Parts: sequence; C-alpha cells; structure tokens
Amino acid sequence: MSAAMNLVTDSDARPRNEVPVQVVAGERLVVSKAGGEAAVPLFRGGSARPAEATQVVVMLHGRLRDADAYLRSTERALASSSVDADSVILAVPQFLATADVEHHALPGGYLHWEWTSWMGGLDALGPLPLSSFDVLDALIEHFVRDGGYPNVREIVIAGHSGGAQVAHRHAILSDVAVRCRAAGVNVRYVIANPSSYVYFDAWRPYCANGSSADARAACAGFNAWKYGTQGLPRYAEVLDAQRLEHRYVDRDVTYLLGTHDNDPAHPALDRSCEAMLQGPHRLARGRAYYAYLRRRHPQLRHQLYEVAGAAHSGDAMFVSQPGVEALFGTAARLVDTGVVHEGRALE
Repeated sequence: MSAAMNLVTDSDARPRNEVPVQVVAGERLVVSKAGGEAAVPLFRGGSARPAEATQVVVMLHGRLRDADAYLRSTERALASSSVDADSVILAVPQFLATADVEHHALPGGYLHWEWTSWMGGLDALGPLPLSSFDVLDALIEHFVRDGGYPNVREIVIAGHSGGAQVAHRHAILSDVAVRCRAAGVNVRYVIANPSSYVYFDAWRPYCANGSSADARAACAGFNAWKYGTQGLPRYAEVLDAQRLEHRYVDRDVTYLLGTHDNDPAHPALDRSCEAMLQGPHRLARGRAYYAYLRRRHPQLRHQLYEVAGAAHSGDAMFVSQPGVEALFGTAARLVDTGVVHEGRALE
C-alpha cells in the first residue's frame, strides 16, 4: 500500500473532528494578554456599514472547527428574517487545533488547542496560555470599546453543539456581560443542542433518586469541570459554585432544543459517564437542565424553545422561527428567501 493510501486510511479511521480544517479565516482577531499577543482567525459577515450596526451576533462553530460553514448558516438565518442586514454584524471566531496550524503552515502567532479542549475554556497549547473565553472577551470588548461601532447596543453569543458548550460555559465564568451593561450594551446568549451542561451541585437527573452518592458511585469525576464546578479552569475567578450560579441565572439566556435531537448513538454525542448522568441524548439533557434551574430559581428569566422536527443540525435550529427570533430579536419574522433549506448537519 502506498504512503498516500495510508494517509487516506488513517484519516478515514479518525473521528471527523480530528482532521485538519479545510478553510482558515483570512482575518485575524489579536488578543493581548499574559504578557504578549496572539491571534485567532475570524470570519465576518452581515452589515456593509458597521458604523451604523446596532447588533453583533457572534456565532461559535462546533467540534469540526468549520467556522466558514457556521458563517454561511448564520447568513442564511439573517436572510430568512425581516431584520435589516445592515443593522447586524456577524462574527465567527475559529478555535484552531494544533494540526490545523501545522497543515496550513500558519505563522507561529496563532492560538491552537487540543482537538476539543477549547469547548471547556481550557488554555491554548500555544503560543500563549489563553482560553477560548479570553478570546470571546476580547472579541466582545472589541465591538464595545472600538470607536468604529458607536451604535452597537446588543451582542449575542450563540452556538450550536460544541459551540453551544462554549457559549454556556462562558456565560457562567465570564463577567464581560456586567462590563458591557455598564457601557450600555446588552449581552445575550443563545445555546442550541449542546452535549452537556454545568450543574451547580451534586444532583444529577439520571442516577437513582438523583442523589450525589449514587452519582459518585457511577462516575467519580461527575462533578468536575466541565460538567460541574470542581477544578475550574485557569480562566475562572476564584468563585464558589453558589456565586457562579447566581451570576449565571442573572444572564440573558435562551436555550434551543431540536425535538429530533434524541439519538443516544449520535456520533458527536458526549457519551462519557459524566455526560450520561445528565441524560441519554441532547434533548433529554436540555430539558432536564432547564427543569433543574427552574426548580432552584422559580423566577428564572432564561427561556427554552423547542424546534419541531429539528435533529442535530445548526441550519435547522437557526433558520427556524425560534432560531431567528433568538438570534436577532423578537421583532424578527421569517420571510421567503427563495432558497431551498436543506438543514445541513453542523456539529
């Protein structure tokens, strides 16, 4: 067998997320921290007149790191709404794996992670120990502090699947929403079909009686970050679980769940013991987590919407009535674009 055939065979045998991305964004977001600067690729879309835009939608890609596909999906959602496209800036940062940097022979200044560690806000492997949450903070503050966007009044952090995990955990650990509020800018989160959530105590919905003793017996690390609040990443402030919970429930959060995202054998589903204690599939996990928060906080302002007939597809979630309204505001209404929607799966 030739060397070329060996490469194809090895690539085919690996999980889909453990191969280099096909496209890297040409624009860069420079993040200054930890005594230096590093860059993250950034795709942009939406408004042709950013100085007049009032809203920024930051879309987070999934485990495949295909940020270009997520930009196209978000553009379809915008085109399917009644919102003036020039009022919205679209931004999709790209969290590269080390293999992506090597494959595309990128300069040494690009941040790169292990395949999926960016989903939990862990630090990059190089060139600086920066978290994906540091990147999000820098991107948000760019639109708030830079004089080129004087009319921005709202920033939406949205994600599907792996990107939803980032959005959810950033909402828990980051205080950027408070800083933006002081500057007159509201920050909202849209969390669609993640594989897992962060619980604030030892209770879990899918162990006998939900007891912590049963959970520990089933899975020793069940309450460790990114499933619980033990062993928080470097990015996190020194805060206890109670403080993190109170801060999170104060956030403006919308959850989107596909009613057909209920496959317990989906190839991209987290089937670790920590995740399985949260439910057999994404739909069950999302419903259980929302019910958990509502029990603990009867006046919870978070909202949950289910997208009828949607499976694990970013397009199906965001190019839908609940998806469009969650991204662009309740004034948005679906309009006929003449484009056939195929509901492509974005992991």
